[in-house]
Amino acid sequence: MPFHKRITKTVVDALQPGEECRDSELKGFGVRRRGASSSYFVHTRINGRLKRLTIGKHGSPFTPETARKEAARLLVHIRAGGNPAAERDDRRRVQVTFEQASETFFLQHVAKLKPRTSGVYRTLFSCQLNVAFGRMAIGAVRYADIAKAHAGWSSKPRTANHAIAVLSKFLNWCETQGLREKHSNPCPDLKRYREIKRERYLSHDELTRLGEVLAEAWRKGDINRYVVSAILLLLLTGARLQEVLTMKWSYVDLNRRRIRLPDSKTGQKTLVLGDFAIRVLQDIVRLQGNEYVLPGHAEGSHLVGIHHSWRTICARAGLQDLRLHDLRHSFASFAVDAGGSLPVIGRLLGHSSPQTTARYAHVAADPSQKLADAADKLIGGKLRGMKDAQVKVPMFRRRPLAAHR
Repeated sequence: MPFHKRITKTVVDALQPGEECRDSELKGFGVRRRGASSSYFVHTRINGRLKRLTIGKHGSPFTPETARKEAARLLVHIRAGGNPAAERDDRRRVQVTFEQASETFFLQHVAKLKPRTSGVYRTLFSCQLNVAFGRMAIGAVRYADIAKAHAGWSSKPRTANHAIAVLSKFLNWCETQGLREKHSNPCPDLKRYREIKRERYLSHDELTRLGEVLAEAWRKGDINRYVVSAILLLLLTGARLQEVLTMKWSYVDLNRRRIRLPDSKTGQKTLVLGDFAIRVLQDIVRLQGNEYVLPGHAEGSHLVGIHHSWRTICARAGLQDLRLHDLRHSFASFAVDAGGSLPVIGRLLGHSSPQTTARYAHVAADPSQKLADAADKLIGGKLRGMKDAQVKVPMFRRRPLAAHR
């Protein structure tokens, strides 16, 4: 509990940690000690709510006399309808630039993200966001400024949309830090560019050609066999590229037919292995002293940079515009074609949201058609006598309207 006494240097110096003194002469003026230092404050109502406004620490420049004068000035200003806290925040918003705020954002927020995600943030800030808004006061960034920048990035619509999504997260963070007014983020109101989602899957014929090229590359050895194994594992597990490249032998449990990844884009994840995937893993040569399933050239490292070899393989197989990530989509499409349900496929792929798996819903039409054809064939076989009898169904003549009355 605070005690009341006229605040002097002797009183301030005698304060113990945690103690608070309210001035007996100027109501609302006080001093409290936290740790090794003491701070002067004003405690009064602003817009009907009790607020504590810090004046400053005891010492230079504030003494009990100068702090009392500042407290008296603030109390008069508040009684006249002023709001020093809001005015201080406004001054802060004017002083702090977008680029300065982003530096704190990276230290406090982006540092907690996964390395690849934080790398994307750094690229977007350095190439788009800081270029467009870096010198502006963080509190002065408005809808018109964002819309103008978004229009300037129209040549790369996906990057433009991604930059706005990251900007929206940043501005929300700024609001929590008091750098912007609450609910002032204009990004949700901005219309994004229409993106055409790429849907590229291997057909059965393409899968056969790819298999032949991979088998030939394995026999000849003209393409790194670890690269061939990586491509097979991508295709057989539906895993993401980095999940396969950074996979360690300690994650692999061949007896339980599982690969347990401690971390992925969506957290912990389990890959389920079929017979062919197990044979691929069994054929991989383990390097002593290297914990990775797919070792790289440097000692103790994992495989990296397989895109050049992938382009060579695609050229040999005659595959047009097929990315490594499309092997993941192909795994999902073949799983649907085999009769798998979307929720189960979502678990296999490690999707965090059902909406992500829903993109494969159109592929599920093929097994539905097959099932309908099979049922039609079975039922039609039992009704064969109908065709033999050539049953004629009489046509009902439409009665005149008067006949129904």
